[in-house]
Amino acid sequence: MRIGEACQQIARARGQRVIVATMGAMFAFDALGVTERRLSSVPLMGGAAGLGLGLALANPAVGVVIVDGDASLLMQLGGLVTVADSGVTNFIHFVVQNGAQFAGTSNLPVPGGDTVDFCAMALAAGYASAHTFDEPGALADALPALLAATGPTFVALKIEPEAPRFGPDQQQPEMPDRQFQRMGMEAEQLGVWYASVG
Repeated sequence: MRIGEACQQIARARGQRVIVATMGAMFAFDALGVTERRLSSVPLMGGAAGLGLGLALANPAVGVVIVDGDASLLMQLGGLVTVADSGVTNFIHFVVQNGAQFAGTSNLPVPGGDTVDFCAMALAAGYASAHTFDEPGALADALPALLAATGPTFVALKIEPEAPRFGPDQQQPEMPDRQFQRMGMEAEQLGVWYASVG
């Protein structure tokens, strides 16, 4: 499954839920034109679950969809325990498991990328359920029930990494300032939306 396919299915099914996305998923949602009710977890790598948990606890009726990265989640694995211990229920946590950090740019290998079992970790941390998908049609079919379930729910997405664009022969350009400002700008927009729905 490609990351764009997975994010497209998530965007179609999410309803009014807020999306918190990091790294590759953030850019996939950009490409799909999904701009409303979104919060990017950059430059807070590894912080998607924590950001989403705060939103879910503050606005439990709205619900939150986290679209994390495997390298990002590994940076803050303790967040799984914090989420499970919080008692949050309208919370679904996807992880893009592609085994590549900075996928589509430099594709650095993720430690344990071929062997780590994120679903087992989520269940051990106390998530209500955990699931794995590697095909967009199966994900699309399962999403209504997954989103309706009492969470927190964890979903590992087996994603084919995008081809690297940068390497020794082609240097990666410096990230534009907006990449490090967008989280704040999106948070302001999200605050206005939350105020409008009470």
